[in-house]
Amino acid sequence: MYRMRHLFASSGSLRESRKLGRSPRGRKIGLLAGAVTLVAAVGGTYAGFAQASAKTVTIKIAIESNPNMLNIENLIGEFYKLYPGIKVDFDTLNENNERALVETDVSTHANEFNAVMISNYETPIWAKNGWLQNLTPALTADKSYDINDLLKPIRASLTYKGGLYSVPFYGESSMLYYRKSILAAAGETMPLHPTWAQVAAIAAKVNTPSVAGICLRGVNGWGDNLAVMDTIVNTFGGSWFNDKWQPQLTSTPDEQAWNFYVNLIKADGESGASQDNFPQCETLYGEGKTAMWYDATVAAGLITTAYPTVGADTGYAYAPTGNATTGAPGVHSGWLYTWSLSIPKGVGEQADTLKFLEWATSKQYLDYSGQQTTVGGQPFGWADINPGTRYSTYSNPNYQKAASAFYKVTLNSINTATPNHATDSDVSIPYGGVQFVDEPWFINLGNEVSNNLEAAIAGTETVTQALATSQSEAKSAVTTAGLLK
Repeated sequence: MYRMRHLFASSGSLRESRKLGRSPRGRKIGLLAGAVTLVAAVGGTYAGFAQASAKTVTIKIAIESNPNMLNIENLIGEFYKLYPGIKVDFDTLNENNERALVETDVSTHANEFNAVMISNYETPIWAKNGWLQNLTPALTADKSYDINDLLKPIRASLTYKGGLYSVPFYGESSMLYYRKSILAAAGETMPLHPTWAQVAAIAAKVNTPSVAGICLRGVNGWGDNLAVMDTIVNTFGGSWFNDKWQPQLTSTPDEQAWNFYVNLIKADGESGASQDNFPQCETLYGEGKTAMWYDATVAAGLITTAYPTVGADTGYAYAPTGNATTGAPGVHSGWLYTWSLSIPKGVGEQADTLKFLEWATSKQYLDYSGQQTTVGGQPFGWADINPGTRYSTYSNPNYQKAASAFYKVTLNSINTATPNHATDSDVSIPYGGVQFVDEPWFINLGNEVSNNLEAAIAGTETVTQALATSQSEAKSAVTTAGLLK
């Protein structure tokens, strides 16, 4: 059954839908130096960066429109001070649309973009296909970039045969956010390492008509509702496939996990969850309309700065583990993910584009952004800098102070993510990835299955129907790929 809304839509329709991806925080975007008001210096040029081109060039970069990425558009004036001969044109799209447009552009070598924002799912696959530039030689030569400062799990996820093909803009795992005052009023205490059974019990107790017990992603997309769903499947001992590439979506653990997720949302989740993703849950949690939220660790800084009252009342727990049926603790279930910047093979202005990539992912950019009190008219500060990329961030006293409530959980979650053994099961699986299957055909399958999950959450299909369809789609995918004999 096909209900694919965005995948491989035309470039025109993708750009028309760009407004759908704007952050609810209302940050305004400034593309050129004249539109940027925040250009305070931080001590001159950055040592080791190459000199700007003698000519004026424009580089075009496709990015995904969540708040961290919109920040750099507002801070681009600092880059223009360093490299006045380089102008940056950001093409900003919501996640589903950005993925589809970028994959089409890079795979067909259309070369519309000098750089693209992709993840640790695409990077090794596209590097293997020969679609991306190996950035290691240039980054190693630039000692000020300090390639060894990049967090090892994040760096490894962007590496193919020893070469780094993307540089991380921010990195993340997943965690549970909860309102301490709401839980205390209900006589509940959240463990640092909760099980899903505990989370569900607390959600039921604190759920009210005005404040949902928990907010969870429901909208379709392999990087949307499935990112959360797959971590839950893993804790139930489920998987996408067994060691012979036979689909497991109708297995008992997978069915238990899907039923648990759908029932939790319907009983104690936010209304209209089938249309909610990260930005919607961020807003609901920040506005005090949900008591808990399970999602990316990157949200911690956003909550702290954008919603200071709720941020001060927020507790942070590791990604829940354990089969909710038995209640037994399980393996760590947080995902490992990074939005990163890559240069496609064959595009023009590569030297100038690399200067932007280095600046956007450097220690210096993080230090500069941390000193800002507002960005794009919104509150900002050290807690809200791009997390999950560099060891120096987590040893920085300014960041430790501002992010004291959550930085250790974030770093430990990234360091303990298990992309090569995602499931809480003794079954050997032939793929890597916590919230995805790292195979080139997964983007299509993942979107198909996520459509089925969205339908189950919306109530237009039963979980049994959604999984039966998903099982058939998975079998077709691996059979076509020649993996299922």
